[in-house]
Amino acid sequence: MEKSMRLPLLIAAALALPAHADTIIDRANGYTLNAAGQLQRFTSLAFDDLGRIVAVGSEAQTAAALPKAEHIDVQGKTVLPGLIDAHGHVFELGEIASGVELYSPTSLNAAVKAVADFARTHPKKAWIVGFGWNQEIWKLGRFPTAAELDAVVNDRPVLLHRVDGHAIWVNTKALEMAGIDKSTRDPAGGKIERDASGKPTGVLVDAAMELVNRVVPLPTPAEARATLDVALAQLSKVGLTSVHDAGIKVVQDDIYRDYADHGKLTTRIYAMIGDTTADFDELSKDGPLKSYANDVYALAAVKLYSDGALGSRGAALLAPYTDMPSTKGLLFYPDAEMRAKMNKAMKAGYQVNIHAIGDAGNRQILDAYAALIPQHNNVGLRHRIEHAQVVALEDIPRFKQLGIIPSMQPTHATSDQNMAEQRVGHERIKGAYAWRSFLDQGSRIACGSDFPIESPNPFEGLHAAVTRQNNANVPPGGWYKNQAMTLTEAFRCFTLDAAYAAHQENVVGSLEPGKWADFIVVDRDIFKIVPEQLGKTTVLQTWMGGRRVYSRR
Repeated sequence: MEKSMRLPLLIAAALALPAHADTIIDRANGYTLNAAGQLQRFTSLAFDDLGRIVAVGSEAQTAAALPKAEHIDVQGKTVLPGLIDAHGHVFELGEIASGVELYSPTSLNAAVKAVADFARTHPKKAWIVGFGWNQEIWKLGRFPTAAELDAVVNDRPVLLHRVDGHAIWVNTKALEMAGIDKSTRDPAGGKIERDASGKPTGVLVDAAMELVNRVVPLPTPAEARATLDVALAQLSKVGLTSVHDAGIKVVQDDIYRDYADHGKLTTRIYAMIGDTTADFDELSKDGPLKSYANDVYALAAVKLYSDGALGSRGAALLAPYTDMPSTKGLLFYPDAEMRAKMNKAMKAGYQVNIHAIGDAGNRQILDAYAALIPQHNNVGLRHRIEHAQVVALEDIPRFKQLGIIPSMQPTHATSDQNMAEQRVGHERIKGAYAWRSFLDQGSRIACGSDFPIESPNPFEGLHAAVTRQNNANVPPGGWYKNQAMTLTEAFRCFTLDAAYAAHQENVVGSLEPGKWADFIVVDRDIFKIVPEQLGKTTVLQTWMGGRRVYSRR
């Protein structure tokens, strides 16, 4: 569809949608934040027929503001601003429902059995695709192999994504279809795992994944829309009214705009263009899209990658891995090439958000920002480092000095606690998952989950941020608890500061007059329960723009 035709279509679609009445939420146990990030209480919330908040406060105040409104009694339930995930992968979340689920298996044998069972019950699938394997949980001490998959599926290609999304495990059929053999060279920024003779063993890390990914058939338009439908339903169910989608292509932009045109986006999407290659050239022709369809969609950022992940030892470190001194991980690009990508995005006016896990990856990007931001005089674009996971202690202050937002995922710390210190050692771990260090220097952290690598449930993120424990409340007392957030800080990271990281703090992120009525009703008062219960919070209702998009049965 031509972009010039979208505005008339949007107007027609809006006229076709049912009108909302002025509405008041009564008897709420309400919490929100003011512009300074301080916690505020309320018992009533009023919003108009367009879905914008008119008044927040007592029932007398809201009734005076909208005397003819419809009233909804929430019977003392807790009402919160809609939560925001500052880093997720929406279509990938939906794809998991149609593939092999490998997050649950706790052994290699169990994972292989799951693949076998899926292949048997899906005989017409041309590719067996799965998500979530983690050799660290299996206590293998090595990566799995193609031979182990060949034993159960050898007639069709199998492609299984590691839990961190930075490695794939494939069978021999997939290697053959991709033309990968002993003579295939490792691509820049990637690694093909090999045996002693140099033969590929079936695991490809980071850039090497593309060797297989490029021969996988693209989903049909119908499949892509079905995937998005599944993802949106999951996001509303866990109380996410806004998500920053970390890396999209032209086809996904088309679908998002179409859904926005027809009132089908039940979660606001702040999207990042994946890389500065052909998709960027197409999508950036008219410059950043800061707001579309009443702030339902935006495309104003670019997502780049500096390095890989810690679990697959692809994260770039300044010194060798403690548990594998033969490697320091991988920078995806030399400094000059990375800066050229960043410069291209900045020249076009885009916020630049860069994945950096290791201390070398973070330093490469901080050095690049230090050179490019003054050149473009664009600190106001609020550039970000996604993950900022292992940072040299002397580099942490540079985030504040350069105006860089650390976009971090609390559940990464509690998921990685089983291997992170093994990877980087006792000294480097002091700058890892260092939320307190960032907050104390005045940095605003934008919190997310990196779903589907982690659960999209933001209450699990709040739990991890406050307790430094996983869902089973392990370890006792918390893992490096000195880096924990207070609950108010964590709440702000998943609301107002996540909105700030998308230039949207004036329209979402808190419940204040003039902002959109994005809010949730939950089953417990998160500010009065013990922190260990935060992750068990259940969403009862989700509202986006004054429209109820989810109700728990």
